[in-house]
Amino acid sequence: MDQNNYSSVLLIFGLLSYILFALPLYAMGKKIGSNNPWFAFVPILNILLMLEIGGKPMWWIILMFIPCVNAIVAVIVWMAIAEAMDKPSWLGLLMLVPGVNFLLPFYLAYA
Repeated sequence: MDQNNYSSVLLIFGLLSYILFALPLYAMGKKIGSNNPWFAFVPILNILLMLEIGGKPMWWIILMFIPCVNAIVAVIVWMAIAEAMDKPSWLGLLMLVPGVNFLLPFYLAYA
């Protein structure tokens, strides 16, 4: 496979992954009655939507840009999102498991 094909595959995979993350986030935003569920499709604004769904303060977005701290904050936010979707909070820990982290947002949004 030459360089152009490899780059195309990576681009398609990246876009598909982003859309597959944004769709359930959009659905969760609509479910909680957010005024801006479309934030799910915009980079950085989707973090604000996650904070809103999880009921966390908006200033936490600063923490999401600090290396190492962001992983801890992301787990806390996903645990809060799970609670907001009437699921057990420990499900947020599953966002650390590769593969499961693609499925969990769909479960939280649509189950």
